[in-house]
Amino acid sequence: MNAHGTVHKYGDNVDTDVIIPARYLNTADHKELASHCMEDIDKEFVNKVKDGDIMVANMNFGCGSSREHAPIAIKASGISCVIASTFARIFYRNAINIGLPILECDEAAKDIDAGDEVDIDFDTGLITNVTKGHTYKAQPFPDFIKDIIRAGGLLNSLKG
Repeated sequence: MNAHGTVHKYGDNVDTDVIIPARYLNTADHKELASHCMEDIDKEFVNKVKDGDIMVANMNFGCGSSREHAPIAIKASGISCVIASTFARIFYRNAINIGLPILECDEAAKDIDAGDEVDIDFDTGLITNVTKGHTYKAQPFPDFIKDIIRAGGLLNSLKG
C-alpha cells in the first residue's frame, strides 16, 4: 500500500468540529460531508484538494467529539492519508474503522510544509518528502490494520 500527493498542512488541536462543522451533521452522505471538510479553518480546502493528497497536522489531531463524520469527510474529500505528531485516541480508532490511513510521525509533521509532495509506503512506514528530499520513519501498520484499510473499513473487512 502506498500514497502520493500534495500536502495540506494544519497546526495543533484540529478538532472534529473544525474538520466537519456540527451544522452539517444532519447528513450521512459522504460527498456532502466532504464538500464542507475543513471549511471553518481553510475555506479553499475543498477547491484545492485532489484525490490522493495528504493532510499533515501537528499535535492532537481529531480532538473533540467522537463523531465518525470527521474521518469520513476527510477520506471522501480525496485525502489518502493523514500524518500528525499525535492523534486523539477516538479519532484514530474511527479513522481505521472507516479505512482512512493515518500515521503518527512527529518529525514528519514538523518538517513537511503545505504544498510539499509526499510519498508514503504503508508497508514500511517510510514517508518521503519528495520536495525537500527528506525521509521520516513512522510505525508501519500491523497486518490486521492494513487489511481493514484495504477493505475500505472495518465493516467491509468483516464481510470477508
